Amino acid sequence: MRQYIGDGMLLITAIVWGSGFVVTAIALNYLTAYQVMAGRFVLASIILIILFGNRIKKFTRSVVWKGAILGAILYVAFALQTVGLEYTTPSKNAFLTAVNVVIVPILAYFIYKRRIDRNEVIGSFIAIIGIGFLSLQGSMTINIGDALTLACAVGFAFDIFYTNHFVKKEDAISLTIVQFMTASFISVIVLLAQRDIPVEMEKEAIYSLIYLAIFSTTIAYLCQNIAFKYTTATRGAIILSTESFFGTILSVLFLKEVLTVPMVIGALLIMMAILIAEIKPVLKKRKVVRDAS
Repeated sequence: MRQYIGDGMLLITAIVWGSGFVVTAIALNYLTAYQVMAGRFVLASIILIILFGNRIKKFTRSVVWKGAILGAILYVAFALQTVGLEYTTPSKNAFLTAVNVVIVPILAYFIYKRRIDRNEVIGSFIAIIGIGFLSLQGSMTINIGDALTLACAVGFAFDIFYTNHFVKKEDAISLTIVQFMTASFISVIVLLAQRDIPVEMEKEAIYSLIYLAIFSTTIAYLCQNIAFKYTTATRGAIILSTESFFGTILSVLFLKEVLTVPMVIGALLIMMAILIAEIKPVLKKRKVVRDAS
């Protein structure tokens, strides 16, 4: 039952993150990428402190340094993703970000020397082809927005990898609080360095920041970090990868985005790569269990 609860929380996260691509695109019409990140992280930190401030007194040194690592990774990943969204479409941004679940096994190999499954290699190869269809222009070049989004996928792969590792021993909510406080601190320092703190905002910008802070940041990351205690990294990666699907559907519905045939082919190839890399090992494991019984 706990695993089903965890899976359900991750599905909620995927849906909310999918909508986040659309809302972020709207926010970027009124604010810079760094203002959007500062707004969402600062508001999310305030919300968490109001809800779970009593946990701060119980922070251990381990929670602080692990949460700080997650916060730094999160800020870099979101910076690359949000700036990338200024130069590419929400749907492409969503699918290229989803490539992170193919990158996670590669990180596991280099960091913990875990053997890379054959299906993961096949999935990575198909994902590269999908990225080509999705992002390469007529001149066979990739635009800066897509390149930044691919870099952000690496950042989010590190975030998923270390979150799954850290929550096994630490309190998920405490880690999330430190994570957001760290990301907030970095984002404010960046704005101060740029001397770009807004003195007034349009109501559309305010509504977008409130949505991103409450849903795409606070609720989504609480759900993700808590869910990883009750489900496996593989199942979690499969469910979280559906954010690209929800992001594309919502972009078409609300932003009237037009999808070209190559983009659809690329998106389908990336989804196929994710499913091959993540579902096949689960089926193989179930077969071994059945054979043993």
